[in-house]
Amino acid sequence: MSAEATFPLPAPYGPRTATVRYHREGSGSPLLLLHGVGHHWQGWEPVLPALAEHHEVIAVDLPGFGSSPALPDGVPYDLATAVPTLAAFCAAVGIERPHVAGNSLGGLLALGLGRAGRARSVTALAPAGFWSEAERRYAFAVLAAMRLGADLLPQPAVERLARSAPGRALLVSSIYARPGRRSPQGAAAETRALREATGFAPTLEAGRRVRFTGDVAEVPVTIAWGTRDRVLLRRQGVRALRAIPAARLVRLPGCGHVPMSDDPALVSRVILDGCAAAA
Repeated sequence: MSAEATFPLPAPYGPRTATVRYHREGSGSPLLLLHGVGHHWQGWEPVLPALAEHHEVIAVDLPGFGSSPALPDGVPYDLATAVPTLAAFCAAVGIERPHVAGNSLGGLLALGLGRAGRARSVTALAPAGFWSEAERRYAFAVLAAMRLGADLLPQPAVERLARSAPGRALLVSSIYARPGRRSPQGAAAETRALREATGFAPTLEAGRRVRFTGDVAEVPVTIAWGTRDRVLLRRQGVRALRAIPAARLVRLPGCGHVPMSDDPALVSRVILDGCAAAA
């Protein structure tokens, strides 16, 4: 089921509101899914059936991405604003302390929710914020190049490329280790989502100052990294484990930066195991 929620922004940005569009399916304890920069909730589609067998899954388009409108003028896209905004979204849709799984930017936000006591468990797939300055510049250059490519290619050309495995490799191989496994419709749609993401530039600007510091001590944390991640190099997982020493660090063999399509069965199991740890 697709739906939207409009809710007041937290102080000091209220009484202005934000609108978040999301997909909801399944039953059980709630599981919130958060995508990466330039992406949309449909990136989770390969793992949704397995997750929805055990949880009520809420996959969101973050503000300024996918079909969710941008935040109001003057509201920053930084971690300090995003975490209470997501907590306000959860209250608006009637979920309290969900399990949270996130990828890249979404992984960083998931850890932020865990640290704020707003999550039952956290599973972070290649989370942002554990980079060196050189690694951050490299990752942002890759993302900027992807955005430029999406801007330059008209959508009919994108859809033609997406029909073949080599064409999908051209479009999405930066984030997938196995781009041929992404559906033609999925590859075309996420290229369009990247092009139209109004939150892309302000999120990268806010990300220049991001380093995740401090522990997440009150909830079970799983950190998982693809062995073929070309955006956030997997050695950052070791840094994440130093920052959060009680976390479980999991390798995702043969997976890229967005691992849900590369190995849906493995990623589903990692997320479900992370949720089960909270029991």
